[in-house]
Amino acid sequence: MRNLYNEIKDQFPMLNEQMNGKPLTYLDSAATALKPLSVLEEIENYYKRGTTNVHRSIHSLGEKMTQKYEKTRDTLVHFLNAKSREEIVFTKGTTDGLNLLARCLDYKLKTGDEILISELEHHSNIVPWQMTCERTGAVLKVVSIDENGDLDLEDYKSKLSVKTKIVSIIALSNVLGTRTPVKEMAAMAHEKGALFISDAAQLVVQEKVDVQELGVDFLVFSAHKLYGPTGVGVLYGKKDLLEEMPPYAGGGDMIDQVTFEKTTFNDLPYKFEAGTPNISGVIAFQKSLEFVESLGFDAIQEYDKHLLNYGLDKLKALPGFNLIGNPKNRGPIITFTIDGVHTHDLVTMITMEGVAIRTGHHCAQPLHRKLGIVSSARASLTIYNNEDDIERLYGALKKAQELLA
Repeated sequence: MRNLYNEIKDQFPMLNEQMNGKPLTYLDSAATALKPLSVLEEIENYYKRGTTNVHRSIHSLGEKMTQKYEKTRDTLVHFLNAKSREEIVFTKGTTDGLNLLARCLDYKLKTGDEILISELEHHSNIVPWQMTCERTGAVLKVVSIDENGDLDLEDYKSKLSVKTKIVSIIALSNVLGTRTPVKEMAAMAHEKGALFISDAAQLVVQEKVDVQELGVDFLVFSAHKLYGPTGVGVLYGKKDLLEEMPPYAGGGDMIDQVTFEKTTFNDLPYKFEAGTPNISGVIAFQKSLEFVESLGFDAIQEYDKHLLNYGLDKLKALPGFNLIGNPKNRGPIITFTIDGVHTHDLVTMITMEGVAIRTGHHCAQPLHRKLGIVSSARASLTIYNNEDDIERLYGALKKAQELLA
């Protein structure tokens, strides 16, 4: 196994920072990932040497930045194995992409139609569809998970029907790390004539995502989970579906001709990209994609699996440790509670030891209610972590437990 940490640690300046006077142990990458130097330098370079708008200015600087901006789109075509660059729409993030779809697919729905999600969903894949149902009269249905945290495929099959028009299900849970069978579910949805949407915010960090192989109609994710900037997201959509859909927002760049009587819209993908975008973010995202591609997903998966297993073995030995969920196929996310210790008190104590983890409901309140808990603690692991980080987490948890229990 390649030790990715040793290969890349010098590329992440945040790893040299301290928190509360202790070396930083960053175990919150499922919330947002740290950024390599190449990404940071590209952002700085844009603002120092390349500030201009894209798609509008025909002077040399504008043309140069437009080319760099559009290079990221071309890279994403390869990264996702999309059929064309018209299928790659830039958004503000996963949440923005899901809201775009929930609004623009209204035309597919009428009273009594059904939208199918699951108990694993992040709020961003619940609330927009509730709003859609309020507008259209559609009905929201929810697929159950089993006692291990795996999606119940039998329940999924039973709830799919000719009334199902849209299925929108997370690919990898940000709470339990559950990897859902996207390819199988998409095929089953299509048999009923439904569209299939996947929230791949956590998945794209873990494995090579091939949208054609998965058979999804739409897929959304955020750059900042993938070592890129915040405020940048990607919506993949099949070209024919994007052409059918109305625009999400109006303004500059998404138009063809504007008169006071009528407006015609730009070609794909620009029809969905109104206004001045996060130019520096999109350009810098190219560097994070290059960074991930240079490591290779086989090596990333192998290293992350090693860390996950090491972490599970270590933390399970802690008295009072309760692992939340035990899915068959789990990403490098360890969610837990500790007997007698409130998670908010827990994080307050371990942050004094320089350890950063996430506590709360992780934007998944319905899932926590299903699990019978109000909040949980989550340690999320990635390629710039190592065994020492897990040892420090264990030590900090043990100390907090002794003081608080």
